[in-house]
Amino acid sequence: MAEDSKLWDVICDGPFVPTKTVGNPAVTIPKTRKEFNDADRKAIEKNFRANKILVCGIGPDEYNRISACQLAKEIWEAPQIAHEGTTQVKQSKINMLTTEYELFRMKDDESIQYMHTRFTSIINELHSLGEIIPRNKLVKKVLSVLHSS
Repeated sequence: MAEDSKLWDVICDGPFVPTKTVGNPAVTIPKTRKEFNDADRKAIEKNFRANKILVCGIGPDEYNRISACQLAKEIWEAPQIAHEGTTQVKQSKINMLTTEYELFRMKDDESIQYMHTRFTSIINELHSLGEIIPRNKLVKKVLSVLHSS
């Protein structure tokens, strides 16, 4: 479990880069490959392992998005940005979907099943973007948009 946690750290925080302190005043700089010790090599191995796991876990369509990425963090973020967009795009999508949710109405010639499918689609998209609406509010919304017939 600790191994998985360390790999996840590499994905979220970026790769381990061995450093050394030199000079007066002290400055931290990256070590050369010749200066790596066993602990450095072991930590760097986690970078490669995280990359391998991510690359092996994606399909051919996604591979084109990440083929130029060098770091596990970049590999992890590339599909996220492609599918969700940047933070600003994501917030815009949330705002648009929230407005769509608030204005949601059952159409005159619409079946309950089709209305529910449209409603569920909006809710699922909001959920995938991290916006979760409490179940009781969802039930109230559905009941409020139903035709009296």
